[in-house]
Amino acid sequence: MICLLERAVRIGNLFAFYEELLTERQQEMIRLYFYHDLSLGEIADEYSISRQAVYDNLQRAEAALEDYEAKLGLVKKHKKNQVKVKKLANIVDKIANQIDDKEVKSLLEIVDDLGELSD
Repeated sequence: MICLLERAVRIGNLFAFYEELLTERQQEMIRLYFYHDLSLGEIADEYSISRQAVYDNLQRAEAALEDYEAKLGLVKKHKKNQVKVKKLANIVDKIANQIDDKEVKSLLEIVDDLGELSD
């Protein structure tokens, strides 16, 4: 059983990659529920719909996000790339500490930039 915090992090990661593939309403419901921490009742009041309608919309949005990840695997690939960049940064850092060379330091800066992009 996945805890609420793990679920929120998972949905946040998926949403970061696949947000634009959801409907406008699904995007807004995800934002309100997971990012703004509104309850189902608060969202229902905002849209003048039932709590069940909010719940159903969130369930469909989550299912769509999981489906996109199952088919495209962008989050999984991103996480693998993050690990590779960190390993590369460690190797380059070790080399830079042993050799006082401008090219190695330049390479280290590039790896640092890659690390920032993958966060």
